[in-house]
Amino acid sequence: MMSRQAFLCSLGSLYLSLLFVFLLMDVYARPANNSVLKEKPADSKDENEILPPDHLNGVKMEMDGHLNKEFHQEVFLGKEMEEFEEDTEPRKNRKKLMAIFSKVDVNNDKKISAKEMQRWIMEKTDEHFQEAVEENKMHFRAVDPDGDGHVSWDEYKIKFLASKGFNEKEIAEKIKNNEELKIDEETQEVLDNLKDRWYQADNPPPDLLLNEQEFLSFLHPEHSRGMLKFMVKEIIRDLDQDGDKKLTLSEFISLPVGTVENQQAQDIDDDWVKDRKKEFEEVIDANHDGIVTMEELEEYMDPMNEYNALNEAKQMIAVADENQNHHLELEEILKYSEYFTGSKLMDYARNVHEEF
Repeated sequence: MMSRQAFLCSLGSLYLSLLFVFLLMDVYARPANNSVLKEKPADSKDENEILPPDHLNGVKMEMDGHLNKEFHQEVFLGKEMEEFEEDTEPRKNRKKLMAIFSKVDVNNDKKISAKEMQRWIMEKTDEHFQEAVEENKMHFRAVDPDGDGHVSWDEYKIKFLASKGFNEKEIAEKIKNNEELKIDEETQEVLDNLKDRWYQADNPPPDLLLNEQEFLSFLHPEHSRGMLKFMVKEIIRDLDQDGDKKLTLSEFISLPVGTVENQQAQDIDDDWVKDRKKEFEEVIDANHDGIVTMEELEEYMDPMNEYNALNEAKQMIAVADENQNHHLELEEILKYSEYFTGSKLMDYARNVHEEF
């Protein structure tokens, strides 16, 4: 007969397994919008290269309207974010975090002010911008095989459909001869959205050809003010339920029907709604009138907005500012390391002094 202890252990294992399953369900059932530019399959390299990514580093919201859960880490770590993900050894992560603290603390007074954090956030955001520029060069070559420095919509469409499994030569021939393409409804919907985005990225005078800089705006709208406006319009279109081109709190936090099937899933949804409600009321709705306009959302989405960076700096400081002096000391950052880096450091107090 199973002992009481063994029985409790088996129940604990079962609970953890179920929790893991529900967390996975949350990852895949979190739409709350109608965007068709979804995440790409990991095994589709070509498609990843030529489709605008949903996630934009250093931007507070995804292109499909979801909040960027990694935003704080992205604007605090910049390109070093991957090092914290790959290396989970607390001692090494402590040293890295201490080194970052020294870089942010420009005046070497052993504490970080909002202005110092603002400067750091802008610097890390610029790192993400430069990284996108470098990646774009490679991606542009993938869709410009003849190397003439320009890509037409038809050329891009051929490459896109080839990445979806269509025969590239057959598609190219049909497009050349203006023949009808037999494309499934979902793929056609994606193409229609991409075509709108393509035309928006085509700077005046419009020639229906994208050069490397315009292609960067196509893939990364945060690099272009005009494309940033277009991205905001798309997000509002996906979330706006009454068609007034504005967002109410209820529209911003609305959940799709049928995604909550049990209490654990309900708890996850409750946390998700709470996060969105807080972001809407405290950050996006700048004048606190209960309505988010396109202008407010555009200011919120602009990663190079210095005023936003200062507000973000103040919020980041407030999270860990235990002594309420409106600055961050090293001990505070180490204690709240999970917020800043996604990595939890154990025994931070015992180790902090021995590493100076």
